[in-house]
Amino acid sequence: MKSQEKIIVICGPTGIGKTGFAIKLAKKFNGEIISADSMQIFKYMDIGTAKPSKEEQKKAKHYLIDIALPDEKFNAAKFAQMADDAIIEIIKKDKLPIVAGGTGLYIKALIFGLFKEKSINDNTVNKVKYKTQNSSINNLYEKLKKYDPDSAEKIHANDLIRIKRALEILETTGTKISMFQKKHNFSIPRYQTLKIGLYMDRKILYQKIEKRVDLMMTQGFVEEVKMLCSRGYLCNLKSMQSIGYRHICNFLNKEFTWEKTLELLKRDTRRYAKRQLTWFKKEKNIIWLRPHEIEKAEVLILNFIKNQNTQDIFKK
Repeated sequence: MKSQEKIIVICGPTGIGKTGFAIKLAKKFNGEIISADSMQIFKYMDIGTAKPSKEEQKKAKHYLIDIALPDEKFNAAKFAQMADDAIIEIIKKDKLPIVAGGTGLYIKALIFGLFKEKSINDNTVNKVKYKTQNSSINNLYEKLKKYDPDSAEKIHANDLIRIKRALEILETTGTKISMFQKKHNFSIPRYQTLKIGLYMDRKILYQKIEKRVDLMMTQGFVEEVKMLCSRGYLCNLKSMQSIGYRHICNFLNKEFTWEKTLELLKRDTRRYAKRQLTWFKKEKNIIWLRPHEIEKAEVLILNFIKNQNTQDIFKK
């Protein structure tokens, strides 16, 4: 049982500065960082995932970065297992585990665990996957709204991966994913956790996102996607269908002009940030700070380590 082990979580939307924030805290508190980002796990996918640079990784040791190839299957359960191992290693060194990232499900899986799905015959799973792969996203989303409206309400109409996942669970188990989640409850934490969420004015965040997209292009994002394709990691892979990579794939396949590609990438990244904020705003016990409020975070962590209440420190 890991309930006595303490971890810090730094969460928030893409582009807000979680990496830099976590590194400052790691240096202050002799900590090491576990990346909770579903894309930074993949090798060769650096620019499009805003992976911590080599210099940043020298400032604080990072775990769960570059641990899988782009065509490998990876999920929240595997993340939680590997993050558990990383936490054990960090604590053995008398260091503070700091989990930093924007993949809400990964963080939730680490803190609370995941529900166990029924074991299903592989042939059944493959048949269902074939059906979802050969349907349009609009048809799939309409089907989800019809048979599992609770899940459809939480999943964006353009989030093809999560729509497929919900339908595959429904058709292979006969149970809605929303029912699995309600049954699991996610109520008993496996760690003592201090969760700090980063936020800023949405207009400013969106401006930062647009500047970061422009920077990614000057850093060679198009060349990175070409390199991935040359290694055999083609555009139909799940990892290559993520934000940024699918946009560049579409550009390389001459589906959009360069100007339209940038427009869509910026728009979809803004939408992704909005979904992340929606997810984290629903989570309990997150203390929200602005990225420059590092000193407040330090006070919170000191009190957390000393077993003092962190919830009322900054209330007036």
